[in-house]
Amino acid sequence: MTGTARRLVAAVPAALLVAACSTDTSDPSPAPATSASSTPEASTSPEPEQSPSEAPEPVSADDLDVATAVRTVRHLAGDVGPREATGPAFARAADWVARAFTRQGYDVARQRIDVPAGESWGVAVPAGRSVNVVATPPGLDPSRPHLVVGAHLDTVPQAPGAEDNASGVGVVLAVAEAVARHDTRLPVVFVAFGAEEPRGPSDDDHHYGSRTYVATLSAAEREAVRGMVSLDRVGVGSTVPVGSAGESDPVQDSLLAAARRVGVPTVPDPRQRSSDHWSFVRAGLPGARLGSTPYVGYHSAGDVPSVVERAQLERVGRLLLEWLAPR
Repeated sequence: MTGTARRLVAAVPAALLVAACSTDTSDPSPAPATSASSTPEASTSPEPEQSPSEAPEPVSADDLDVATAVRTVRHLAGDVGPREATGPAFARAADWVARAFTRQGYDVARQRIDVPAGESWGVAVPAGRSVNVVATPPGLDPSRPHLVVGAHLDTVPQAPGAEDNASGVGVVLAVAEAVARHDTRLPVVFVAFGAEEPRGPSDDDHHYGSRTYVATLSAAEREAVRGMVSLDRVGVGSTVPVGSAGESDPVQDSLLAAARRVGVPTVPDPRQRSSDHWSFVRAGLPGARLGSTPYVGYHSAGDVPSVVERAQLERVGRLLLEWLAPR
């Protein structure tokens, strides 16, 4: 865990934390599975005391294990399949992601999302409940400066969602894995958002999970969010789209600078509001998006693991780790 994070005091918004969903026994990871806590205070094993000489090294782009992202895409889109936000497949996926974060050493909690009925990409979807899976460094004080990195876990009903958005979740897990063993410039909260996909035509029929996350932050916690990055459709192409909600954004600028430092080709994508970063930006918080290259199979049954390119997952993961690294 980051050296900074271990010095902070634990605090997670408790009002919307709910118990774990049903356990998915198909977890392909060789590591022993540990369920997330059913209480607001998620249980983790105590970390050993470290002497100054054992303090974590700064994280770098070279710390990425892209195999973690590839395995995630194959499991979520291949084994689990379509993950409509209120359905049982989404609940299984949320359990799987929660266990992955827990194994990495994070405190994991679920944040409840009430989702209305609607129409998602031509398919009627019921009202129900979804969750955000929130992974925080042990000891995090959310009123102190920190960063947020997230990706939506749900899909439209007809799509296995390999690129949209198992690719984003996969890179989030791979980056979280590297960050758990190294130091970052600020503590990082990782979120797998529920109910991002549209349930109607307007802006308010979209991004339910991230809007809930932002709405539950106190004034001090909002002030503490120094940057948010949403990973959405990050596994296709040879350049990485870096999107901002307006013509420019300080988070977009810093992501582009990080990409230059590690030699990752990018393309700026202005006025990009179709992902979870928009929930932060519209509330006055700094945020940007990675990903959005067009591809065959978007929001269809053709969005399968073979669509996703390992090299692009690696580019995005390296860019993001460089953005998180101490400077």
